[in-house]
Amino acid sequence: MSESIKFHFDVDGGNFVSAGQASVQVKKNLRQLGLPPEVIRQLSIAMYEGEINMVIHANGGEADVTVYEDRVVITLTDHGPGIADINLAMQEGYSTATENVRALGFGAGMGLPNMKRYTDEMTIDSAPGEGTVITMCVYLNK
Repeated sequence: MSESIKFHFDVDGGNFVSAGQASVQVKKNLRQLGLPPEVIRQLSIAMYEGEINMVIHANGGEADVTVYEDRVVITLTDHGPGIADINLAMQEGYSTATENVRALGFGAGMGLPNMKRYTDEMTIDSAPGEGTVITMCVYLNK
């Protein structure tokens, strides 16, 4: 694979019916490309957690997945309220999800920690009122 392969997904905010569809499609696409199962698992989990966060907290956004020869990069961009305290948001169990969202089984405060856990690199660019861009990378040749 000498050039990159890109996939783009729009994520609907508040739509729990379609939540997770992009991560399922990413999993299928990566399988078709013949990526190692462990890499696919890592990326699928990270993508799902990010997708759910956009549905719950950010009124949706976009997910871009780029497959390079040596790595896969996921970029999640939303136009939500931003993250006021990234260090606090990275703590397992911390959540700003509403009771309605928790009643649906979401909002346990594991989204960002799991995204970091299942990727080799993760950066968060966010400010209150300006939305969030999260970039995650998983290397293929470990």
